[in-house]
Amino acid sequence: MLSSLRARAAHPSSRAGVALAIMLSAQLMIILDATVVSIALPRILTGLHFSTTNLSWVMNGYLLTFGGLLLLGGRAGDILGRRRVFLAGIGLFTLASLAGGLSTSAGLLLAARAMQGAGGALAAPAVLALIVTSFPEGRERTRALGIYMGVITGGSSLGLVLGGVITEWLSWRWVLFINVPIGAAVVAIAPLFVAETPRQFGRFDLAGALTSTAGVALLVYGFVSVAADGWDDHLAFGAFGAAVVLLALFFAVEARASQPITPLRLFADVSRSGSFAVRLLLIAGMFGVFYFLTQFLQRVIGFSPLRAGLAFLPMTAALFVMSRAAPRLMPRLGAKPLMIVGMLPVVTSLAWLSRVSPATGYWSGVFGPMMLLGIGMGLVFVPLTTTSLAGVAPADSGAASSMVNVMQQVGGALGLAVLVVVYGTASRDAARHPLPGLTAAAQGRHVLAHGMASAFGLSAILSACSLLLIIALIRTRRLVPQRATVREEERAAASQ
Repeated sequence: MLSSLRARAAHPSSRAGVALAIMLSAQLMIILDATVVSIALPRILTGLHFSTTNLSWVMNGYLLTFGGLLLLGGRAGDILGRRRVFLAGIGLFTLASLAGGLSTSAGLLLAARAMQGAGGALAAPAVLALIVTSFPEGRERTRALGIYMGVITGGSSLGLVLGGVITEWLSWRWVLFINVPIGAAVVAIAPLFVAETPRQFGRFDLAGALTSTAGVALLVYGFVSVAADGWDDHLAFGAFGAAVVLLALFFAVEARASQPITPLRLFADVSRSGSFAVRLLLIAGMFGVFYFLTQFLQRVIGFSPLRAGLAFLPMTAALFVMSRAAPRLMPRLGAKPLMIVGMLPVVTSLAWLSRVSPATGYWSGVFGPMMLLGIGMGLVFVPLTTTSLAGVAPADSGAASSMVNVMQQVGGALGLAVLVVVYGTASRDAARHPLPGLTAAAQGRHVLAHGMASAFGLSAILSACSLLLIIALIRTRRLVPQRATVREEERAAASQ
């Protein structure tokens, strides 16, 4: 087996294709893990005795370390070599998956999820950075990014389907165990096909990494605490205050650092900055949909985990088809018009979901919004990613790729935390004002549905804000790399 792989690795034409397939397989595993667990949340809740609000930490523990450490992971790849850091990240991710599947308490599971996020943060930036540096800007890069975004977006929804199958037929623990053989195979095969990148001279911006990670973590902790204990929680307000201070300190550190973990020149272009903000808001709403819709299908409509997972299959198919069509539509329509066209069904879908109730059925009130969401997201993400990476100098490709991933993961963590607050507030209000004539079980479903409908309503508002930002900030002109600035900073760093 290994001899045949080595023979294929000797041919450069096949080597590049196989290397891309290996990297995207690892990326798919990382992305799957962000959502495959969500379909198993009701079983995890009872199996490890979580509370409903604290259950969100099973998702946020992963998203926080993933999003918080992505900038450091991208910089580590530049300095130490992207293949080396990629393999270290996949190895850590695989070991953490094994530990998570073996967890016997809530605390152990949360620790394993945080370790998974750290491993993903090391591995993920290398994938997108290699695509940016390997494919020239234009049709070839757009096609490669179309495949990448198909993996990202399709993997997120495919995780819900896979999670349902595994949870129903095996156990929630196997949504974590399944990563072990995949990760081990990637670690074994990748060195045969994925070439190491040259190391860049530099040092780690540990101050920037620590302030950004701690700031975002405290911000999300504050929102989750409010969701659990209400707005009277003084600890939550202390966390909010500390988060503001740390994030302000992060930007101050980056402005003065000779080799910042996040070069602020990436934000000099309005279109690129706008694309980052759009991704943050869009993912914030999307992760909330996955989190609450999986629970709505099981706890309100009464689907089994398998049936709930299969319910996402039409959305997965629509999302994959449209993400493959987007690269062909971009040259005809342009990036900005295609994003606007894609956002319209997204906003419509979330507004529709904000009307769910215990009387809502799958075909009458869930299938339609799912299809609209899949179509819209498939159209939006490829041009959005292209806009974020257009005109980026090669020396900044790692940082820009990390920032795309950061907006995705931090947007998911913050969005889910805020939506859990809205859900908790609305459901507590519904519990204080029970409807007359309902049984206890029916009243429970009413409380759940009312809280989820409110969360979907906020998701619709976030998506509408994304649409407005696209219209106001995104430009269709070609972005020009700031090569002179980059060379000057590289020479300055080398002289120190």
